[in-house]
Amino acid sequence: MFKRIDLKEKNIGAISSALSAASPENADVEETVLAVINDVKSRGDDALCHYAEKFDGFIPENFLISDDEIDEAFKNCEAGLIDAMERAAGRVREFHKTQLHSGRSFNEGNLEVQTVYRPVNRAGCYVPGGRASYPSTVLMTVIPAVVAGVSDVVICTPPGEDGKISPAVLVAARMSGVSSVYAIGGAQAISAMAYGTESIPAVDVIVGPGNIYVATAQRMVSQDVGIAAAFAGPSEIVVIADETANPKFAAIDLIVQAEHGPDGQSWLISPDEKTLKTTLQEVEVLVDKSKRRQEIMSTFDEGGFAVLVKDLSQAFDVANTIAPEHLQLMIESPENYLSLIQNAGAVFMGNMAPASVGDYYAGPSHVLPTDGSARFASAL
Repeated sequence: MFKRIDLKEKNIGAISSALSAASPENADVEETVLAVINDVKSRGDDALCHYAEKFDGFIPENFLISDDEIDEAFKNCEAGLIDAMERAAGRVREFHKTQLHSGRSFNEGNLEVQTVYRPVNRAGCYVPGGRASYPSTVLMTVIPAVVAGVSDVVICTPPGEDGKISPAVLVAARMSGVSSVYAIGGAQAISAMAYGTESIPAVDVIVGPGNIYVATAQRMVSQDVGIAAAFAGPSEIVVIADETANPKFAAIDLIVQAEHGPDGQSWLISPDEKTLKTTLQEVEVLVDKSKRRQEIMSTFDEGGFAVLVKDLSQAFDVANTIAPEHLQLMIESPENYLSLIQNAGAVFMGNMAPASVGDYYAGPSHVLPTDGSARFASAL
């Protein structure tokens, strides 16, 4: 399940080799995505219908979700979930208000220079879907744009197997202040937002996580539309654990990121052999009980690594080499090691700070850099 790397016997170059082996073949992905982009640019809605039928199994009557459908979603969404989303939305909103820029000025003699910030006119948010529902991604992408003052924020999200958007996603969309929701996903959705079609007007900026095809599409349209510097692709987590870690908690945190599906990476790093062994045993027990066993195993089989290191200093060298989306420190006095962290999207401190808190409720956007882009990029 997890590939073992013993850095007590190898140098850190083994990590770079493992990263290369775990990365998907980009050449084939780029060729596929480029064909989709060119097709959408050329044929507009006809191309979107083609890909909807090919990937979703049907052609929708209208890509735009109506207000009536969103009204109906509120009736089909549990009251407890709506309350939880409202609480999370409020927290995300308040956090991102702290990031608003005020104008700055520089004065020297008769010279005055001012910096003035203006929001873009129209932002597009990609929300993954299909096999799972991600209302949290609605909150984490739309609310920062609304707080920034963007007047027109749209969502593209793929429908489920029943041809409909999850009620929770539609509730979160209205709660966040979305202007329009479009039932379209994949690289074709990114292409539509970048270049516009008969149904979907072009946007100025595109944000949001997705699979390797969605993330690659964002990279490939970045010369024509604003794209965040972070490569927000398949989920990644690095858990650094010492003998004080709770093995079951560590196993849970590895699993909840892996269940997002293929092409992700899960790293367990420890200087303690017993901690590695016990945590991996807990992983096996919990995976067998999970309803998303197939998705979890696809991540662990291709991108799961258990690394035995000489000491915690070397553990942080490994983490900085990976530059993960999520870095979890399940070690004694984690605050003492912050100075060793150079490359990470988000850092979670201690046994009682699971990455899932950041995914749903902490406040900062969970749209984080992946695929090593934490070396130069930050959260949305």
